[in-house]
Amino acid sequence: MTSPNAPDPDSSRATPGEPPVVTVIVPGFDVAAYAVEALDSLRAQTLPRWTAVLVDDASTDATGEIFDAAAAADRRFHVVRHPERLGLGAARNTGLDLVRTPFVAFLDADDRYTPRALERLVGTVAASGSDVALGAYVRLRPDTAGGYTAGEVQPWVAAATAPARTGTTLAHHPEASGNIVAWSKVSRMDLWRRAGLRFPVGKAYEDQIVAQQLYTRARSFDVIPDVVVEWRERADGSSITQHRSELPVLRDYLEALGGGIAVLDAAGEARAAASRVRLILAMDLPPLIDLAKNHPDDAYRRALGVFVRDVSSRVNGDGPTGPAATALAAARLW
Repeated sequence: MTSPNAPDPDSSRATPGEPPVVTVIVPGFDVAAYAVEALDSLRAQTLPRWTAVLVDDASTDATGEIFDAAAAADRRFHVVRHPERLGLGAARNTGLDLVRTPFVAFLDADDRYTPRALERLVGTVAASGSDVALGAYVRLRPDTAGGYTAGEVQPWVAAATAPARTGTTLAHHPEASGNIVAWSKVSRMDLWRRAGLRFPVGKAYEDQIVAQQLYTRARSFDVIPDVVVEWRERADGSSITQHRSELPVLRDYLEALGGGIAVLDAAGEARAAASRVRLILAMDLPPLIDLAKNHPDDAYRRALGVFVRDVSSRVNGDGPTGPAATALAAARLW
């Protein structure tokens, strides 16, 4: 692996003499079609005191060249290369090892920040003294014009991030557990270090367990209703979330869902675990059950059936109703 020196705390051209306060870790593998937009969204931030570690996970397209060009034009960007593909979790861990700022954030190289994302996230957590701040996000979907259009904030996202709260915990705001992505947050590096947090390597959906670890290990966290990230659903179908019909991806997904619940259980966060279970039953499992009905591999149905039975056993009369309940009842027989 080749890497730069740790980001120079005085390297921001936008604010001479003022050190960056947040490092944004931007991992990418073969995302040349989207990376310019992601990096442009960083350059457009109303908070200029950032530095970014761009981790090229052995791309075979022009991703590395785009990262290099960004670093040549703006000293706030620093490029790291993996000589072989190690996966998203490993790429994020590589970036974590180079953080020298008080705060850290993540932006996948096919997504984009809204202009005030860092200002709002860093501003709220710096003012409150909390360990984590999380914001809302929307899907960026292909449109009929050949581009991408941002959607609306979905109900489960709003439940986690609205109304604004500062200095809260899972005991007071259990619905925050529904925000399970790495890239809608800013957190203190002190939290990562004292809790020894790292992303799982070689697994899809690697951020779900880490999100619950952040909530349960944080002294407190803040939530803001602002949309901070537009999360891309790629038109070519190459996003990992578009491959859930594949058995290995399903297994990683179910492992991440179950692992997140286990973190909440271990921390004694019963209300948050119950909230997470309700959301999984209502939102995550019905689409998987639809995929499983006509799946050519019976192992897919069996794996899903085991998980449905396990999660459903945690609900006492407070589960989904209507079509979702019907789908879950069928899947429990697989």
